[in-house]
Amino acid sequence: MKLRRKILFGYSLALILMAAVVTWAVFNLVRLGQASDAILRENYKSILAAESMVDAIERQDSAILLIMLAYDDEGLSQFRRNEAQFLLWLGRAKDNITIEGEAAILDSMEAGYSRYLTAFSSLREVLASSPGAAGSYYHETVLPQFTSVRDMALQLREINHNTMHEASREASAVSRKATWSTLVIAVLGIGLALAFSLLLSKRLVRPIRQMMEATERLAAGDYETMVPEGGSDELGRLAGSFNEMARKIGSYHRLNVKQIVAEKRKSEAVLRSISDGVMVIDTDHRITNINPRACRILEIDPGEAEGKHFLEVVKNEGLFELVKDTLETGRSPRLGAGEDIISTGTDESPRHYMFSITPVVQKGGDMTGVVLLLRDVTRLKELDRMKSDFIMTASHELKTPLHSLGMSIDLLLESATESLSGQQKELLDAAHEELQRLKSLISDLLDLSRIESGHVDMDLDSIPTAMLVEKALAVFESQASDQGIELVAEVPEDIPEVRADANKITWVLTNLIGNALRYAQSRIAVSAQIIGSWVHVSVEDDGQGIPPEYQSRIFDKFVRVDGDSDRKGTGLGLSICKEIVRAHKGTIWVDSTPGEGSTFTLTLPVSGKPEEDGDRSESNTDSR
Repeated sequence: MKLRRKILFGYSLALILMAAVVTWAVFNLVRLGQASDAILRENYKSILAAESMVDAIERQDSAILLIMLAYDDEGLSQFRRNEAQFLLWLGRAKDNITIEGEAAILDSMEAGYSRYLTAFSSLREVLASSPGAAGSYYHETVLPQFTSVRDMALQLREINHNTMHEASREASAVSRKATWSTLVIAVLGIGLALAFSLLLSKRLVRPIRQMMEATERLAAGDYETMVPEGGSDELGRLAGSFNEMARKIGSYHRLNVKQIVAEKRKSEAVLRSISDGVMVIDTDHRITNINPRACRILEIDPGEAEGKHFLEVVKNEGLFELVKDTLETGRSPRLGAGEDIISTGTDESPRHYMFSITPVVQKGGDMTGVVLLLRDVTRLKELDRMKSDFIMTASHELKTPLHSLGMSIDLLLESATESLSGQQKELLDAAHEELQRLKSLISDLLDLSRIESGHVDMDLDSIPTAMLVEKALAVFESQASDQGIELVAEVPEDIPEVRADANKITWVLTNLIGNALRYAQSRIAVSAQIIGSWVHVSVEDDGQGIPPEYQSRIFDKFVRVDGDSDRKGTGLGLSICKEIVRAHKGTIWVDSTPGEGSTFTLTLPVSGKPEEDGDRSESNTDSR
């Protein structure tokens, strides 16, 4: 017999007993409900009618006294109003006759009330003809009729009260019988169900307990353990499957322990041989593995690093925040150019390392830690510095001869124009134009080199954002009007001031607006909004947009988009913009969709607020 059938058979009796108890309880509840309903239906309405009639006739008696005290109108109105109430409740009582003797009382009451009304009419006549005799007539005729009717109403109420008490006693008896009978049946059912449950559970739990004990021995390393295989039900087949599993685990353990150890040693050897520094951090921010190269970079002992908290070994709060953020989000941090470099050593001999943080995720999606990779880029940084120094030196040295050449060409253009042929004049104009372009290139290179080397002083101050936008737009109002392009400033009134160098940020905005003018079709909008502790300033045009292949390097040096109608530029404007914004600790990026236009956005810190890296928008060039 299958296990499912055993369980169903074992519990079927308990289910039958439970059904019997429920059925008996429902039957008794229905009886009790019927008894209670009879009480309310048969007697409550009559009691309510009797009490209402008593109240009405007593108010009529009060009305008679008012009439006798010469308040005729008020008394008569009260009498007629309560007369209607009395007759109403009398009719309801006659419609709800359920007790023997109740009809006779109501008939007598109706006749007595008619006599009472007749006596009231006679009293009014006596009052009209002989007021002095009204009191005697009231006591001798009206009051006895009033007392008779009221007593019959009270008698009606009393017999209904007695009937309700009797019905209540019957309901209580039914309730007691139902309670005791239900309790007896429930106790018997519980006892039988408990006996069957104990018997069934004992038979079911025995093989499960045997498998639990065998599992504990298997976990302890006893791969020869077995459980008795008995029966053809699911537990019997489970026991057979468990024994087969134990045999296979034993075989696997004997075959693979050495292989696993060998693979672990191979992995450790690979980790040690990597030329870059590698560190593995778990979800508790503790270092679980580190290779010798990373130890040399951080100047620590491998034995002292493993198992310790990351900050105990690498005392770098910024790097720890990036590791922590990667563990929380499961994504590698996105860093701008130069933000993924850490430096060690002294000022005389610094070492620079580019780092990357990669999450380690299992197949099921569970995060197990992160890997920190440190790559030595000291030589590259030195080459970059040498390149910048060379560009600065070369640009500086070229300024003097270029200035002399410019003066010479200008002199020729002013004094020797008449003696030159048309072709010579064209060549001289071309030389003048190319010389101006070369001077502009040299000037941009010098500016860029100064900004990159940090030799440009920033005159930081609290500047209204609206003033920066208006100042930049004012430069192009005439040119935009000539081109039929609308310049729009969308700066809310509540935008706070920013901490910036007004001249340099204005130069950045004019450069961006000037670039937009070359491509815009009809409109350029300069907007601003506050996000966290940063103000985002955007320059949006409706031009042809930037091709996707150029968006990722549009801020690099000497990059110009193919097909650009303006080839006079040096290709350094956006690079200088990026460096100026970075000098303000902000970022700049472009969002562009070919055929729909481009939006250049830069961030500036709000004046008077601490700079929060979490609020800074990451520099990116993803298309919209």
